[in-house]
Amino acid sequence: MTPVPRDSPRHVSDYLDRHRWPVDRWRLVERFYSADDLGRTETLFALGNGYLGLRGNVEEGRESYAHGTFVNGFHETWKINHAEEAFGFARVGQTIVNAPDAKVIRLYVDDEPLLLPVADLIDYERSLDFRTGVLTREIVWRTPAGKRVRIRSERMVSFTQRHLAVMTFEVTVLDAAAPITLSCQLLNRQDGEDEYHVRAAAMGEGADPRKAERFGRRVLEPQLQDVDESCARVLLGYRAAESGMTLGVGADHTIETPDPVQRRMYVEEDMAKVVYQVDAQPGHTIRLTKVAAYHTSRGVPARELLDRCRRTLDRVDGEGIGRQFSDQKAWLDSFWARADVEIGGQDSLQQAMRWNLFQVAQASARAEGAGIPAKGVTGSGYGGHYFWDTEIYVLPFLTYVYPQLARAALRFRYNMLPAARRRARDLSQRGALFPWRTINGEEASAYYAAGTAQYHIDADISYALSRYVDATGDTDFLMREAVDILVETARMWADLGFWRNEGAGSFHIHGVTGPDEYTTVVNDNLFTNVMARFNLRRAARAVRELESAWPQAYARMMARLDLDPDEIDEWERAAEAMAIPYDEHLGIHPQDSHFLEREVWDLAHTPAEQRPLLLHYHPLVIYRFQVLKQADVVLALYLQGDQFTVEQKRNDFEYYDPITTGDSTLSAVVQSLIAAEVGYSDLAVRYFTEALYVDLADLHGNASDGVHVASTGGVWSALVSGFGGFRDYNGEFSIDPRLPAGWDSLTYRVMLRGSRLRVRVSAESIELSVEQGAGAKLSVRGKIVHVTAKEPVVVPLDGQGPALGPTPGPGPLDGVRRADGSIITATVPHP
Repeated sequence: MTPVPRDSPRHVSDYLDRHRWPVDRWRLVERFYSADDLGRTETLFALGNGYLGLRGNVEEGRESYAHGTFVNGFHETWKINHAEEAFGFARVGQTIVNAPDAKVIRLYVDDEPLLLPVADLIDYERSLDFRTGVLTREIVWRTPAGKRVRIRSERMVSFTQRHLAVMTFEVTVLDAAAPITLSCQLLNRQDGEDEYHVRAAAMGEGADPRKAERFGRRVLEPQLQDVDESCARVLLGYRAAESGMTLGVGADHTIETPDPVQRRMYVEEDMAKVVYQVDAQPGHTIRLTKVAAYHTSRGVPARELLDRCRRTLDRVDGEGIGRQFSDQKAWLDSFWARADVEIGGQDSLQQAMRWNLFQVAQASARAEGAGIPAKGVTGSGYGGHYFWDTEIYVLPFLTYVYPQLARAALRFRYNMLPAARRRARDLSQRGALFPWRTINGEEASAYYAAGTAQYHIDADISYALSRYVDATGDTDFLMREAVDILVETARMWADLGFWRNEGAGSFHIHGVTGPDEYTTVVNDNLFTNVMARFNLRRAARAVRELESAWPQAYARMMARLDLDPDEIDEWERAAEAMAIPYDEHLGIHPQDSHFLEREVWDLAHTPAEQRPLLLHYHPLVIYRFQVLKQADVVLALYLQGDQFTVEQKRNDFEYYDPITTGDSTLSAVVQSLIAAEVGYSDLAVRYFTEALYVDLADLHGNASDGVHVASTGGVWSALVSGFGGFRDYNGEFSIDPRLPAGWDSLTYRVMLRGSRLRVRVSAESIELSVEQGAGAKLSVRGKIVHVTAKEPVVVPLDGQGPALGPTPGPGPLDGVRRADGSIITATVPHP
């Protein structure tokens, strides 16, 4: 499936079949089973906590699109074989490893297996509850012998115990006695096959860069196995062949039944089984509880990891299973008290929004010491790599909702700084250059034009840490660690750019790629230059703040980084002289210095079967046109909105919107946000709705590879910063809302320097109240407001900002004339 054009009749308010997916404000519910979209549903019902992730595969193990158990950062390395070598190319690839699977619980009744695709299902419901974090499935199965059997299962990945997953499985024979067998397994599937040596559907042919690399060799080498009969405990230990990372997994099993039961246990190198046989009587419930623990390391022997698994399992055994479920709910109660966004009168949007925000929690909550992968821990898409997406789309949510999680993600980048310095040297630069995609800190992108050339990642990281420091006042992080990133990235920009003596002189950055990967290796990319300017200014400000307020920290920093005060002056000069492309004739900011010289790709007449473009056209074909994978300039308008006038934002949005394909899931949230700000309210809602359902409705055809975590984080920004109007420019907070017609209200929360503010927007007013802390100062529609814990502040609203038509005009497709008199033409390349 291709992204939905803005003028398509498929642009509807609700993308889901509500017979199968009923509206429930706090749950995702599936009312009947289908084998037609297993990849999508395995992702939608995946569970994770940022460290450990279990795809939503059925307990029986078959049928599945892609079995998946993932541990954040647990990866294998491999040599990148370039067709043509060159100095500085990435040398070693990194790919997340599909860990041994503890989800498997096979059921046999009268020795007949439960297989959902062929089962006679009388009742079926599967649901993911966002308040409890528990995936529940309830079915009634009529066996081939005509016996009715009720099966109820629960699955949870703990937010409070990082290494823990809990599963329960209940079976009740309703009509007549029957022999029941439950086969509980730890199963190490080798990459690309299931245990029956059936090639996974996820390994379809074709070149899709969004998928993970596949290994043609054994990855996990068995190290040891163990079994403990006293608590039905099995353990397996492994070592990744090339990366040397180690993994231990263990599981305890408990069965409760009034009927006679027998147990057998088997342990092999790639499989451990605990098999129960029960002579089940009608009406008697068999309850199986399976508790799994995962531990990984960059080099600790697997034997030590199995000891850690034992400690985790022993602790849970002492605390009890009920404690794990109650702790989970308490954690989520606290999460939703901070994170919930309420959309008045829009139940379907409310459900989808909460699913999206729940995914951010699942990707980040316990990622401690690791980054936040593009797919979280829900799939192998993009190889489990970390991108700039995290800093721009996920970190704002964490910064203003759960600041300690933002700090953890930023410290992960700080720990990458030595590798970033090495990478800068590889590219003949001073300072540090963070990798475009990575797991272990080394660049893993083999295609430099749309990878390494995205130098803007340095500014994106600096931007994210600056917003965190400004919003929290965490000067300790600034003094000890964040300033190092700011200094080293500013050094890189000062070295990468160059001066031209035009008038007072201008500072230029050439040979880079912006966020739009359909236009690569260009000069003076607007997004890159605008963000580099911010980076340079913020680094200089941070150093001068340290010098003024914390002289001892300043002295340590200057010595640690061997920083010359003249460098700071240079950063400020470069920032003020930064070249920002602008075309006076068209009244817009060109995406780069030569962007307007290209002709336009006629998206309106591009056949749907040739979308997304990256899967149907050679990159060189795409690069020759004005066509965007994602909103490049428009993203700059949001991140650095105080650097552009209202008129510039509107003109730029109207020019770029018609030539933005939306082939990237990162695009819709930003288009929604700026559309709302400049006055295209209907279009803003369309883009927002599209972003909400990117995975829920599989709008990009690759939800099977895992959740698009950046998009889920971006949904929060579209709500809070787009319709809610919240902005933070250098620690100055403001609100100028844009409530859509048809929405009764919009309520959100933001943490500002230790105080949690509740913001409720209605058509007539905005109400601000303090839920935690002393309060805050901010601007509402240009008026300074002090909100304290004593009482709410209500500010009347005169409308919701400018109101324009449903969509911008045709933009550059309408024969726009360039400054040199030539006319921009629109065509579609023939493949």
